[in-house]
Amino acid sequence: MKKALLFATGFILYGVLMWYYLLHGAHTELPIQYRGSAADPTMFMNGRQLKLSYDFSRLKDWIYFVSVPLEWLIYLLVLGFGLSKKMRSAVKGITRFSLVHTGLYVLLLSFVSWLLTFPLRYYSYTVSRDYHISVQLFKGWMKDSLIDFWVGWLFTFLTVVVIYFFIRKSKKKWWLYAWLISIPFTIFMYFIQPVVIDPLYNKFYPLKDQALKEKILTLADRAEIPASNVYEVNMSEKTNSLNAYVNGIGSNLRIVLWDTTLDRLNDKQVLFVMAHEMGHYVMNHLYQNLIGAIILTLFGLFLGSKVYTWALAKWGKRWGIKGPGDIAGLPVLLLIFSLLSFLAGPVENAVSRKAEKDADRYAIEMTKDPEAAVGAFQKLTISGLSEVNPPKLVKFFLYGHPTMLERITFLDSYKDKYQPKELQNAKQQKQQ
Repeated sequence: MKKALLFATGFILYGVLMWYYLLHGAHTELPIQYRGSAADPTMFMNGRQLKLSYDFSRLKDWIYFVSVPLEWLIYLLVLGFGLSKKMRSAVKGITRFSLVHTGLYVLLLSFVSWLLTFPLRYYSYTVSRDYHISVQLFKGWMKDSLIDFWVGWLFTFLTVVVIYFFIRKSKKKWWLYAWLISIPFTIFMYFIQPVVIDPLYNKFYPLKDQALKEKILTLADRAEIPASNVYEVNMSEKTNSLNAYVNGIGSNLRIVLWDTTLDRLNDKQVLFVMAHEMGHYVMNHLYQNLIGAIILTLFGLFLGSKVYTWALAKWGKRWGIKGPGDIAGLPVLLLIFSLLSFLAGPVENAVSRKAEKDADRYAIEMTKDPEAAVGAFQKLTISGLSEVNPPKLVKFFLYGHPTMLERITFLDSYKDKYQPKELQNAKQQKQQ
């Protein structure tokens, strides 16, 4: 009980310190050299939008930094209060089948975690509603939350069944066998996500604007992307944010536009956004992400197995865990994998930011329209109340894309190269 109170007190203190850092200690002022430039938010946002952007960013970032250790705290409390061994005993009393035991245990643990994180997730939803980022009614948000729960339970159950099967077969090499099985599963997920998982949350249909569709497919043809259709998704029922993407591999490749993007960007800006997404495909970022996921899974399972063995040797008896193959040890595994994922996050973000900049470069060189590119990102900033120059700690842990300051400045640097000939001639004459 004392340790539980200590952990809870430490968590609250951490939350207070993070709020102080984000509100008072973080440096977000625009460097002098960028003031008055296309990346200066005062040039394309009004005073109210600037205030909303600052306030929303502080709250959004704080919620993230609190939500991650909250997950760790839940696992520690489940172990420390003996809930894990009690849940193991409870499910064993229901049925004799071990597979059902595993499914019921994962269900109980998932429900406990879902329930304890619900207040913070609901607060995040209300913040997005209050700042008009989300327009989704509670009923729709709750439906998505329940879909998340059951999809998460299913994949966790399948993963746990595989991992614990190999743990019981080989305590030393289970991580290797689990990784080998994960490779076809990961590839399979890349195939099915666009056509099986994504439609659980939103409705997809062919792009209604036929003229724009032809422009996008012409762009795809230039990029040698084997796409025969363009889809839009009805995100306006949920959000005011803008987005577009190309996902899936092979025959399940999909080019998708949010309807909010179609409503708020002009055709030239939409084409730049799509050229950016096509850049990911052309430069094989989708396949690189797949390979990266497979490699990270290998290291994660290897390191996780070592830490798991050490943790059980040190605290296993205290937590009532009978051995590595005991399902009551699942919170330990999940805690370890969550910690490893958090530590790997900044590296993944750095790699992702490089890929995003390369895609921006590809898009601007394909469209040769810096005005549309800059305008698109300015509108993206306004619609999502994004912070142009976020705190370094936020960028380090959260940003898989370059900041808006970096992106707009980079794209604006192309304005001289791709100026209309009339402006270039006028500029040359003026210099002469």
